[in-house]
Amino acid sequence: MNYYLIMNLIISISLMIVAIIHILPLFGALGNSALNKMYGLVIEEPNLSILMRHRAILFGIVAMILIYAIIFPMYRPLSILIGFISVISFLILAWSVGGINEPLKRVVIADLIALISLIIATSAYLMQLYQN
Repeated sequence: MNYYLIMNLIISISLMIVAIIHILPLFGALGNSALNKMYGLVIEEPNLSILMRHRAILFGIVAMILIYAIIFPMYRPLSILIGFISVISFLILAWSVGGINEPLKRVVIADLIALISLIIATSAYLMQLYQN
């Protein structure tokens, strides 16, 4: 297996990990029960429900962009950037606000895994780019 294919495989696996992490919240779009299970919150207020369910759909869109970039490599820089914005913004908010519950601590751990995966994807992409 040549260098380009190895880097391509590393990038694809890394982006798929980040995509899976972003797909999981999509189940929140199904309703308050799913949101309650995922985040350990009781969401009964209709406006908050709409916002959280819409948030779930936006995570699905991020996941689709990441998967699209696996298939079409020209979109990898954009998908990696979107992934970084998504992950880092949540981690900064979680750190700055503090006092998060156990389900959100699991989300922080998942986002840390996503961050590491994005760093690996970025490194492999740059190595692949500069090898040519």
